[in-house]
Amino acid sequence: MTIENYYLTLTCKNRPGIVAAVSTYIFEQGGDIEEAQQFDDKASKRFFMRVSFSCAADAHVLKTGFIEIANRFELSWDLRAVKEYKRVLIMASKLDHCLVDLLYRWRIGELPMIICGIVSNHPREVYASIDFADIPFHHLPVTPETKATQEAALLDIVAKDKVDMVILARYMQILSDHLSTQLSGRCINVHHSFLPSFKGAKPYHQAHARGIKLIGATAHFVTSDLDEGPIIEQDVTRVTHGDTPEDLVRKGRDLERTVLSRALRYYLHDRVLNNGATSVVFSD
Repeated sequence: MTIENYYLTLTCKNRPGIVAAVSTYIFEQGGDIEEAQQFDDKASKRFFMRVSFSCAADAHVLKTGFIEIANRFELSWDLRAVKEYKRVLIMASKLDHCLVDLLYRWRIGELPMIICGIVSNHPREVYASIDFADIPFHHLPVTPETKATQEAALLDIVAKDKVDMVILARYMQILSDHLSTQLSGRCINVHHSFLPSFKGAKPYHQAHARGIKLIGATAHFVTSDLDEGPIIEQDVTRVTHGDTPEDLVRKGRDLERTVLSRALRYYLHDRVLNNGATSVVFSD
């Protein structure tokens, strides 16, 4: 039989025997564990685990056999064949640096995913220099008066295309509480600031006004609380008193690209597990 690669992720209330049960099961199925990471959160008393393994058994057989262990330990879990790419919808506005970067990394195979489409509140002409190939493009303009209708159309696309994750690649519109709730756990945003500092509009200008020596960018899950969702990835770069706000914006663009692509890569490889107000990220 063909050897397939799998990702198994799980979380539960911590108790003895979980690792032994999981590793024994994979062994009994003829699997070979290639990477295993775990985390015991002392504060919440919850256990998190990610296992990458190869096995000749198909996904249905593995999932069916694992149910007994899942029930015994009351696991929240997922088992996925690596070849089953996740389906991603990218949203952008006029600033296209994150969008272009994601498309490039996808084309060279760095981000293994299916791009279901690109959504923008601006027409396709704004992106005339970008080759979208056969990726569907959806122009969904929005005003305060049409916001509810626009977001309903977006949710229709998410449902029709069976989207696993929505990526806000500098999409410069605030999602409504309703939409944020509908996309809970399925939407990642990049914020041009090292959250929780300098939230809201023009964070680089806020940082410049305070004489900050480090600026950053943050990728986080979207929640109804603006810029307060569980953080997935962050990075910083040094700046000086001689940098203008425009210099900070320029340097920030590089951070935003790196942080968003890194967060997306972690998600695509099942390295991000929700832990209430925070995230457990098993970095590579």
